[in-house]
Amino acid sequence: MTRIVHNPDDDCYARLRAAIVSGELQPNERLVELELSERLGFGRAAIRTALVRLEADGLVERERNRGAKVRMVSQREASEILEARAVLEGLAARHAALHATPEDVERLRGVLRRMRELLDAGDLVGASDEQAVLHQTIAELSGHATALRLISGLRSQVVRYQYRTILVPGRPGESFEEHSAIVDAIAAGDPDAAEAAMRRHLANVAGTLPAEVPGA
Repeated sequence: MTRIVHNPDDDCYARLRAAIVSGELQPNERLVELELSERLGFGRAAIRTALVRLEADGLVERERNRGAKVRMVSQREASEILEARAVLEGLAARHAALHATPEDVERLRGVLRRMRELLDAGDLVGASDEQAVLHQTIAELSGHATALRLISGLRSQVVRYQYRTILVPGRPGESFEEHSAIVDAIAAGDPDAAEAAMRRHLANVAGTLPAEVPGA
């Protein structure tokens, strides 16, 4: 029987990555090894290894003689990422429509219900979190491992825009209808409609990206 060896470096990487993706660590924020070690409770060697991995992920950038910082994603790059996501997540929606069981569909509708409740309560950030859950669930239901891996990497790049687009007047209701259309197409087992609905949704997200804020 093969013994699985736990690697604490992986825990450090996961914790630091989550802090960046969640916005706990802000774009352009300096990542000082000693401070991160004290903050996260990992040794400096583990922090250093995690920063190297996060640089490869595109979440961290290093500047000569200045150390590392959380990488800023420009509006133009965010638009390009959403364009790429539209293709990949459209593919995932297509496969989800082909493979989703009634239980899978109910799982998606459950996320929609929670999203609706949060919107009705005025919790836009919470609703945005549920949107992310819905996208992740569809990607998982697709069974397309390569698309899932690529989508995960791209989605983490635009987290700071995720919460800003939901604040655009009128956008929350539109977004809910778009997500409902995606789930309806998957429930109907209609791959063409599911892919088209996902692509349309992400195109609309790209169209509502806020203008770049100087120095943001």
